[in-house]
This record gives sequence, structure tokens and C-alpha cells, in this order.
Amino acid sequence: MATDLARAVAFDVLRGVAERDTYANLELSRLLRERRITGRDAALATELVGGTLRMRGAYDAVLDQLVDRRLDDAVRDALRLGTHQLLSMRVPAHAAVATTVDLVKQQIGHRPAGLVNAVLRKVGTRSLDDWLAGRPMSERYSHPAWVVEELDRALHRPAELADLLRADNERPAVTLVARPGLASLEELEDLGAEPLRVSPYAATMAGGDPGGIAAVREGRAGVQDAGSQLVAVLLARAALDGRDARWLDLCAGPGGKTALLAALAAQRGARVLANELQPHRARLVAQAARAARAGLVGVVAGDGTRPAWPGLTFDRVLVDAPCTGLGALRRRPESRWRRQPSDVPALVALQRSLLDAALSSTRVGGVIAYATCSPVVDETAGVVSALLGARTDVELLPAPELLPQVPDAESAHLRGALQLWPHRHGTDAMFVALLRRNR
Repeated sequence: MATDLARAVAFDVLRGVAERDTYANLELSRLLRERRITGRDAALATELVGGTLRMRGAYDAVLDQLVDRRLDDAVRDALRLGTHQLLSMRVPAHAAVATTVDLVKQQIGHRPAGLVNAVLRKVGTRSLDDWLAGRPMSERYSHPAWVVEELDRALHRPAELADLLRADNERPAVTLVARPGLASLEELEDLGAEPLRVSPYAATMAGGDPGGIAAVREGRAGVQDAGSQLVAVLLARAALDGRDARWLDLCAGPGGKTALLAALAAQRGARVLANELQPHRARLVAQAARAARAGLVGVVAGDGTRPAWPGLTFDRVLVDAPCTGLGALRRRPESRWRRQPSDVPALVALQRSLLDAALSSTRVGGVIAYATCSPVVDETAGVVSALLGARTDVELLPAPELLPQVPDAESAHLRGALQLWPHRHGTDAMFVALLRRNR
């Protein structure tokens, strides 16, 4: 059946994530394209992949109550797919079980088919809430325990933690950015998109393929979370004395923020230099910013911690630093299972080096935006506080004041910095601190 093609794609994506550390969204797009799967089947595959990855921890907690031996990894992935259909989708129980058993026979072999059939029949006898009653919060909301602890610490409001974890498990709407001077919100509205109050350039699609929109195909608009858009907006809005002609995006890949920065820069006669460590990602930056090329000086592939340009060169600098990505779990659900606590110290060291390099690249009076798509305190307030404590030539600027349309967004750990949240603002959990080099 055609729907079996969708399930086979979903299974192959899960195996790619587990075995080769692929990005689920990229692998899914590749397989759908290669196998020419579109329409309802593509939508089914997308839901199976995203839903299963988001709720993997909860489904494992259910399966571990029913199976008292170690499961082969591929068999467990198949059981997760079946469990998602039984407990979180409107797939009839008999269809969820039968199609999963068929999938196992085709993709793994006949030997585990009986086990899969028996386990899924038991899974379908209770609701997900019933299976998880009394279980730890990490299992009920499908986040690793250490991630729950880090989010709780960052949020600093215990009463909101469950709302945040639930928001992480929701499939996000597709958010578009109308790049100023190239496209308008009105153009996107005419095509059925709904403007978002949080960003002056954001609108959401109710459904459909963004590639079907002319402005997106032409690069005048793009797909970009509203929180990511606000990083560029904040850097552009920060007050500046004197020259405002040279902007730098220090960690530019894959290019969404660069494209918006270039569009904003072009409107005031400024130009953006984009730097990206990986050459293949640098090419993605150039592609993303093609329509805003009037505001782009160029794209270079280089180590941001060792700038190839003279110091004190730029008026505005963006450091969108590599991070754990725990603020974007709605869109990258596999990140919660891929990251480990041991990743944080090395990332913090890199973040501090990049922020130092950004400050050295900024002229006196210039501004820097330090951003992460992670709310983890060590990666956010910790990095900026360490810089402020170690250097006397920098000051923190009040970022929330520049976004009056975004309420309740000040960091709980660094007054003057911005911390967005999916359950409060409908965005990724972006952190942004604005800094000025004062001497």
C-alpha cells in the first residue's frame, strides 16, 4: 500500500538518526524526494518521524513495562513507530499493529514479528496517560532527566515547567520571514499566511509547502523561526554612535540570520560579511542570502575564533554560537536524545572564545549580539557574565526594551538579556545578550 511507503521512509529516517547521526528533517526531505512521495503520504511520514522522535522517551517507558529483555535497536524503532500510531494518532489499532508487523517483516525479518505483534496489542489496551501515570516527569514529557533539570534551572519558574515540556512536544507551525525590502508581510498574507505579533517580519503557514510560495523560491522570503528573526532584529535596533556600515555574522551557517541581516543592512546602506567554519555550510549561507546580495559583502570559510580580518573593524557583530540546541526541540526533536551533559563544557569554551573574538572584531562604540538556540544557563548567562567579569571594555545593553511587543522575556539569570520560550512566546527558546564595546 502507498501508506506503507510512508512508514518505510519513517523507519529509515529513525535508523539514520540512530546509526549515522543524520538530521531527521534533512534525511526525511531527501528520502521523500528520492522516493517521490508527496501529499498525504509525505504528511504521514513527517508526522511519524517528528512525533516518534519527540515522544521517544515516553514510548520507551511504555515498552519497558512490557518487555523484560534488551530489544534490538531496529526492533525498538519499529515498536516506537507502532506505539506512536496507537497512542498519539488516529490510526485504528488493527491498522497500526498490522502495518508495523509488516514493516518489521520487510525491513528486519520474520523472527521478531511475533514479539512486535504481541507487544503492540498490549500497548493499545491503555492510553498514554494511563501507561505513564506516576512515572517521572522526564518520562511523562519525554525529555532526558538532565535536560529537564537544565530547563527547570533556566526557566526559574517551577510552575511553568510542565507547560514548557509540553510545548517542546508540539509540532511547530511553519514560520516564514518576509525579508525587508524584498518581500512584505502583506504579500505572504495574500497567500494565506498569518502575521505573528512577536516579529515584524514573521507569518505562519496553516499548511502546504513553503516552496510553493514565489517569494520563498526566489529567496525574498524564507522559513525561519520568529525567535531566530528577533536575534537579527535586536542587533539592527541597538543604538550606535557614528559609522554604521560594516556588519559581521561570525558563525553564519546555514544562513537564515545572515539573509535577514543582509536585507536589514541594505536598507541603511550597510554591508554584511558572513563567516562560517565549514565550507559546505558557507555555500549554504551564500545560497540563503542570494536575494539580499545588495547587503552582503561576501561569505568566507574560516575559524571564527581566529579572525582573518583586522581588529576593531565592524560596527555590528552577530555571534550565533554553536550550542546544545535545547531551545529548538520542537523543530529538532532528535537533539534531546543526541546531546549529553558532557557536551556542555566544550561548547561553553568555544562560545567564550567566539565571543572574545567578536569583541576584538568590533570597533569602540560598536555592538555585539551574542545568541544561542539554547536556554542552558552555562551557555547563556554564564558565558556573558564571565566576559563581563573578565573585561572592562564592554557593557551589557538592555535588550528587552528594544522588543516592547514581546512581554515577559527578560532572562532570569542576567538582567538586561533576552530569553524567549516556546510556551510563553511561541518561539524557540532563544537567548540574546546585546553588548557594547566602550573602549
